[in-house]
Amino acid sequence: MQQRLDSRIDPFAWQTTVMPGMEPRLLAGLPPSGTFRSLASHRAAFPVPPRAGRRTDPWLIDEVELAGLTGRGGADFPTARKWRAVAAGNDPVIVVNGAEGEPAAGKDALLMSRLPHLVIDGALHAAAAVGANRIIICVGEHSPSAVKAIKGALAERRKHEKSGISITMRKVPDRYVAGESSALVAMLNRQEAVPTSSPYRTAERGFKKRPTLVQNAETLAHVAMIMAFGADWYRSIGTEAEPGTRLVSLSGVTEPTVSEVASGASLLDILEAHGADANDVSAVLIGGFYGTWLRPEDALSSHLTIDSLAPFDATPGCGMLHFLPKGSCGIAAVSQLADWFARESAGQCGPCVFGLRAIADALVDVEEGFGGAMLGRIDRWTREIPGRGGCSLPDGAARMVRSGLSVFSADLAAHRRGRCSAEKELVFG
Repeated sequence: MQQRLDSRIDPFAWQTTVMPGMEPRLLAGLPPSGTFRSLASHRAAFPVPPRAGRRTDPWLIDEVELAGLTGRGGADFPTARKWRAVAAGNDPVIVVNGAEGEPAAGKDALLMSRLPHLVIDGALHAAAAVGANRIIICVGEHSPSAVKAIKGALAERRKHEKSGISITMRKVPDRYVAGESSALVAMLNRQEAVPTSSPYRTAERGFKKRPTLVQNAETLAHVAMIMAFGADWYRSIGTEAEPGTRLVSLSGVTEPTVSEVASGASLLDILEAHGADANDVSAVLIGGFYGTWLRPEDALSSHLTIDSLAPFDATPGCGMLHFLPKGSCGIAAVSQLADWFARESAGQCGPCVFGLRAIADALVDVEEGFGGAMLGRIDRWTREIPGRGGCSLPDGAARMVRSGLSVFSADLAAHRRGRCSAEKELVFG
């Protein structure tokens, strides 16, 4: 199955795997494709979350802290620290972030499509921890199966299991920047779903000016597991610094696959576990479109941890791993991603509106073989843009471009000679 850059993979079309040698955790009890796990089946494995109220439950926050859970949306921020900031406020709200705006990422949509009650349980635990009486589940409108499953799961709960708090669902526009926390809050406040500038963090003042915990869907699924089986159980896999498991979205030399792996797993082991050969890989884009291109020898000798990837200015990010196949043109891939970033801009600031478009257009010239003089400008622009945008989108785009031009130096030389015959279209799967 081949997916172009601007197309979407339905959550039911993603293959699912668990790394050899480990038992499934998040993906345990995964129902057949096309269905979601019922509340009755879910309750056979998971206890009913505590009823949320106006009072916080510090024990829940302490347990998440003992587990060492960090966010799985891209920033890897300590979850317990985020919860404490929200709990310190008055009348907080929980927002489940399931927007997942990257075409090559599918883990959150898969969880919401097939294991929605796991995500909802995690949100209910978060609500009890911080003293919230409202949960809003935000689902990308590009994932109709996730929308349908969340609606079905909420209907089951209204019929069979009253939580005592309001749980609603909102669809998020199919736009990359719409998944940023301030953009989600703006959308929920009936404004355009784009990042906003505010002297307040969403944890202090978000939805209807209330403290708002915006938490990634996978993160909340981990919370449900921790509350069911304990922090020690959670830490029994992974590394000391980064315990637990992660869901990763794999593409490129593999079929589009969501795999559960131990934190700290070798990228080579992940690749080979899915039947792929390292010799077929020309580069690895790690952490999402917002991430970093790595040479195969660097990527495949690394592990899926912040510390292992830090020397390459890379992070696990949103858990996306794209293994670019041999025979693909790296410069064309970078150019197409740069154009995607320029089109996904919120259109609110100069670095995005003018900077990203200028970089994308210059890369087209480079790709067509007559943009050698543009390379100096691209280098300067990608150094000047970071930190100057209204949100972090330009920072990620600049990092992706800079790392790509470094990794694909041989392809760049071929383009400058007008002799690149490699595959030009970036596809996933």
